[in-house]
Amino acid sequence: MLGAHRVSVLMAGPVHYEVFIRKTAPAPWSLHMATEDRAAAVRTAEDMLAGNGAVAVRVTRETLDPDTMLFKSMTVLTRGAPEVQSRRAGPAQDAGPRCSVPQDLYTPQARETIGRVLEDWLARHGVTAFELLHRPDLAEKLEASGVELQHAIQKVAVPESQNIGRPVHELVRYYQKLSDQALERVVSAGRRKLFPGLGDCSIADIADRMAGQPERAFIMAGVVCGALKDVRGGRARLDRLMDLADQAPLQGAPHAMIMVPIEQLLCELLTLRTPLADVLGPSLDQGASLAAVVRMVAPGEIKALVSQNSRLALQIPAIDGPAARLSARLEAGQFPLLSAALARMILRELMSPRRLRPTDATGEIEILRSLATALTMTAGRLLTLEEVQTAFNERSRAIVTTDFVAAYVEPCTTVLDEAEALTRLCENVTGTANKRSAAGWLSACVGSLRFENELRAPSITQTSGQKLGALAGLQRAVRASGLTERDNEEISAVIGRVGGTIEAEARIVMMVARSSAPLMQRLPVLLRLAAGETAPLGPAADRARVEAVKLFRTPECRATLTAAPENLAPLKGLMQAAGLAA
Repeated sequence: MLGAHRVSVLMAGPVHYEVFIRKTAPAPWSLHMATEDRAAAVRTAEDMLAGNGAVAVRVTRETLDPDTMLFKSMTVLTRGAPEVQSRRAGPAQDAGPRCSVPQDLYTPQARETIGRVLEDWLARHGVTAFELLHRPDLAEKLEASGVELQHAIQKVAVPESQNIGRPVHELVRYYQKLSDQALERVVSAGRRKLFPGLGDCSIADIADRMAGQPERAFIMAGVVCGALKDVRGGRARLDRLMDLADQAPLQGAPHAMIMVPIEQLLCELLTLRTPLADVLGPSLDQGASLAAVVRMVAPGEIKALVSQNSRLALQIPAIDGPAARLSARLEAGQFPLLSAALARMILRELMSPRRLRPTDATGEIEILRSLATALTMTAGRLLTLEEVQTAFNERSRAIVTTDFVAAYVEPCTTVLDEAEALTRLCENVTGTANKRSAAGWLSACVGSLRFENELRAPSITQTSGQKLGALAGLQRAVRASGLTERDNEEISAVIGRVGGTIEAEARIVMMVARSSAPLMQRLPVLLRLAAGETAPLGPAADRARVEAVKLFRTPECRATLTAAPENLAPLKGLMQAAGLAA
């Protein structure tokens, strides 16, 4: 098609422009138009993209080589969705299904897929994919359901058909046969009473008897899963698994034979939201649940943190019962795969759009700060520091959106309260782009006419001096919030300017300098104003600095400091902060 186009445009001249489009992300590029007008080509491409006529556009400049009579292309514009790299036809046509024998369904990746495509069915029965593959009663129920199994197979076959280039109906028949074989294997094992019960003997005895048997892993997994047959609820099921772990031998092959299926079950059980909520307590919101998981996985680190910061004890819930039993084993180094799975689950939840505390934006900031402290403390053992930073950068992006900020500042009764809340937001977000977004909200607040008018207006609850002190505290908080130098200077300058206006109207500096109070009482007050302690840095601090210099130059001041040089010592720190001493 493109070759024919090249022939047709030879008469158009030595230089022309071509517009290519892709209507869907995986679709190939197709020619939309050719023209000698560059502006028209670019305008057409942008219109196609803006009007949803294509997901991606590209404009190329085609120059005819008179010697070879071939066109040389140069890309002028490319916009829209990135191009999906096409797979080579040869290997794709030769590729087979991902699973070829029933045993392939037992791998972690295959169990994850089973858990996803049969999520509703598994949730209704309160079980996991690992149990389905090892319990004859569950296999019979799924086999009898018919429609649900067929739908699950289709969910797997359709995307795999697009991936490897095989017909959907062929893959459906293939996976139907494979699932029938897998279910029959489990049901047949049950009929042959291959899975011993724990009514007459302990799980340790069963492990000892099965040493050396070819299917010992499959059988022991069936024994462990069978022990959960009549146990409902995540908390009770976890308690039962901990009982089995307590009964396992302390070491050797029988120990591993029991602990491996228990860990695989725990990985599936505790990474699901419903069982996890039952284990930790249904009253916990998402943020508190994640904090409790961190305490369960890293109890030693959290204990050390809480001992240093008592506020964390209020944010990170205590764990008890079976969760505490599991935590003791994790602290001892058991179940390393479970620790890794829970750490990954925490990362996924942090990077998801789901709110940590849907009805409490301020509380969400607090729990996010606590989680950041806790996960940073465990970095290197559970997660890398880069993974933790990436997760919190992604979460920070969600808390600088319009909806979240509006909910966050809604409880604020005054514009000063709102500015202080936004400053805390700036302090708690991570990532350069997120810091800039948060700074934009704070800049809009302090730069608004409402901010200046409300602070300048007479108030029966705050004097002008108290307002200056509040602005000084706000300015210091802004400087400590980690904003870029430009944002820091711009916001601090606005706060200083408002403070200067309030001070000028109240004439605080002039009244202090001209008061009849003793010199050693007036001088510290002016120095605190000049140092930014009781007034924001800016015009007000500058005027206080000028008056302080005047006082230092008076004969009275020189005589006082000469007669009592010890009076100068308490002022040195203020003088340095105010820029009056090196």
